[in-house]
Amino acid sequence: MSQQGAAPLTKAEIIAEAKRLGAELVGFASVGRWAEHGDLSWEYDPQRLWPLTKTVIAISIPSLLPITETKINAVYHAQYTNTNQLLDEIAYRLSAFLNRHGHAAFNICRDGYGVDAMRLRPVAVFSHVWAAHYAGLGEVGWNHCLITREFGPRHRLVSVLTALELEGDPMVEEGSICNKCQLCQKACLTQSFSGNKHKDRRSNMNKYACLNRRAKFKGEPCGYCLKVCPVGEDRKRFQSRKVNHYFEERTAFFAKNRVSLDPVHPMNLGPLPSSES
Repeated sequence: MSQQGAAPLTKAEIIAEAKRLGAELVGFASVGRWAEHGDLSWEYDPQRLWPLTKTVIAISIPSLLPITETKINAVYHAQYTNTNQLLDEIAYRLSAFLNRHGHAAFNICRDGYGVDAMRLRPVAVFSHVWAAHYAGLGEVGWNHCLITREFGPRHRLVSVLTALELEGDPMVEEGSICNKCQLCQKACLTQSFSGNKHKDRRSNMNKYACLNRRAKFKGEPCGYCLKVCPVGEDRKRFQSRKVNHYFEERTAFFAKNRVSLDPVHPMNLGPLPSSES
């Protein structure tokens, strides 16, 4: 449904513009899905943020697998920074495109709160992961990331809220992408995941552990829960199908950093022995 006096826009036209701007995956979520499915509290409902919202447009771009796998911190964070900047530019320009055609719209930045702010209160203004889930781009996996068929969890997300009412895309059936293999839980350096895959829809995630224990990494990139995931067409494209070497890296990481984890997780490894002993 178009706003009064606005030029009609189809989903195909919006997708074409988003991809011209650099988007890889684009999906549409009707605003009623937040209340219908009840996965999130009201504070994350798009209409709480902006009552005129009728549709949320979810946008994804990939984090390229070889760089996600790198041990070089500067390279890893350069991709993180570049993809974030590109996402914000795509979303802003797509919002401008919609407004130019008479449809009120604005973008919500991909994150940008900073680690220090997240340590105080590990919540976000809006969940791009769940927006993309409701827009049919993928499903929320065991590691709380959006798992897509194209990239697994190796991608970044942003959202555009618009008053233009469009039909939502079909959602992904739960369990059709993430099979709860729990490799993300086993590989996690901060041991932030726990849970029973036979009873829980997804893991229990200790956000404080994820944030605070990473501070002990001495500048090395993390991302194990992303790169270890076996899902994604990108794995085949980059001929990277095996995951054993990630666990070898993990063992070497603990030996190098001598990280002593707090005993809050059943898989806690405890302190490594001193080299003097």
